Amino acid sequence: MTGQPFTASDVTIVIPTIGRETVLLDTILACLQEPDPPCDIIVVDQSKQHEEATTRQLDEWQQQGMVKVLTPEIASQPAAMNVGLLAASSRLLLFLDDDVEPSPGFVAAHAAAHNDDEVWCVVGQIIQPWQKPEDAGRIGPDHGLRRDLDFPFHSTHQCHIYNGMSGHMSVTRKRCFQVGGFDENFKGAAYRFDTEFSRRVIKHGGKVLFYPKASLKHLRVARGGTRLIGNHLASANPIHGVGDYYFALQQGEGIDRIAYISKRMVREFCTKFHLIRPWFIPVKLLGEIRAFLWACRLCRQGPALVKSAERE
Repeated sequence: MTGQPFTASDVTIVIPTIGRETVLLDTILACLQEPDPPCDIIVVDQSKQHEEATTRQLDEWQQQGMVKVLTPEIASQPAAMNVGLLAASSRLLLFLDDDVEPSPGFVAAHAAAHNDDEVWCVVGQIIQPWQKPEDAGRIGPDHGLRRDLDFPFHSTHQCHIYNGMSGHMSVTRKRCFQVGGFDENFKGAAYRFDTEFSRRVIKHGGKVLFYPKASLKHLRVARGGTRLIGNHLASANPIHGVGDYYFALQQGEGIDRIAYISKRMVREFCTKFHLIRPWFIPVKLLGEIRAFLWACRLCRQGPALVKSAERE
């Protein structure tokens, strides 16, 4: 590590949120109660309206200088993370979902993991409601677009990876700017945007470290978040698939890219849901075709990254 070692006081926590109430307040409170607290907490609030109790508590924390609440006009996960990136001044940023229970000391653990100059991005352990921590090994191919897409983030095994999870991910601010921040071409639920970011980090010479000493439970609350987008199985809306196709077009090459796109196109309507309700197959197929064409247009436009002028 060159220069001053990172500590929790070098970390700004950024929490993008939409449509969440009590669980958002619980997530913020857990961050405020950290034994080694961050230097700042930024809530990027994309909700149209909150319950009165939520608004009152957020206002109180903001008046006390404990939390900063930013309200962008457009609801977008990568855009919200870029808002936090631009608003922060600390050396490290830690992005969190708005429905998590972090383990005490997770902020300091992220800071410690960055005391390796080769590490530009750290992904902490994520325990889903049906999981327990275990020494799970890698799943799937070790090359190409599918590398680490099925990585077990509940694992206890520390390693370098080719994937990311934006709900528990920290970055060095300088390096995040260097790679352009988060690509706002990912729409809706922004599927695969964190994977694309991780691949971009690696292409620029950095490493993505999975660091299970920083751990949290993801509550997967039914209301709010990306679940506002709706059910993709019975929809012709291209918003559900555009991110995956865009990821493949941006990061894939040759046969690997063609195979990835073709497999997704077929996989999305070869499900138990469609076996029971075959009349939804043409609906879903239409949605996938629309998503692919949209991704092609976005790819021709080029990535929507943080502009150099915005970094000043």
